[in-house]
Amino acid sequence: MKRILIIEDEMSIAELERDYLEIEGFQVDIENRGDTGLQKALQEPYDLILLDVMLPKVDGFEICRKIRSEQDTPILMVSAKKEDIDKIRGLGLGADDYIIKPFSPGELVARVKAHLNRYERLMGRRENANEEIRIRGLMIDKTSRRVYVNDKEVVFTTKEFDLLAFLALNPNRVFSKDHLFEQLWGFDSMGDIATVTVHIRKVREKVEADPSNPQYIETVWGAGYRFKI
Repeated sequence: MKRILIIEDEMSIAELERDYLEIEGFQVDIENRGDTGLQKALQEPYDLILLDVMLPKVDGFEICRKIRSEQDTPILMVSAKKEDIDKIRGLGLGADDYIIKPFSPGELVARVKAHLNRYERLMGRRENANEEIRIRGLMIDKTSRRVYVNDKEVVFTTKEFDLLAFLALNPNRVFSKDHLFEQLWGFDSMGDIATVTVHIRKVREKVEADPSNPQYIETVWGAGYRFKI
């Protein structure tokens, strides 16, 4: 069952959205504050997020920006604000759609289904994509778990390979140390997020011509790391 998170401070609207989505077979959660909605969106696995713009504590634009920095979950922004500048801002921050209030429940359900179907097709293409990742002089063979730099094989440990492959499969996205540790080691593992820094350094030493001036794995100060393409 697909899970949808509604972040909306007007409970009458949120409950109406929930009712129509549940009729269509979706599991729906509601948060009516921006800060708690953001926390839930980042901590729990949702298939789509319905996000109001005007929210207490943290507004929808900031929530969209923070979610998109860590996830590619579809985000549909909802607002009574009709100005083009708000729509442009929302879409520019990574929202997949921008719905103007008032809207019909049927339109909402149709858009939710369309974006879920689009996302599933995109993920299916990723899963069926070539098992080789080629970026400039770097080649990552996911099937054999081998890495080549300028056609020369470089030996990687299991976690080093997992880290490099994960970042390369999600280019230009910033991942915090906490997110990388949870994704690749799991919070129940021995050790702490310092191991992420150590592994980033080791990977850079193996793939970068000049590890102090990395061309692949970039440090985004105060935020984390991203793989540049």
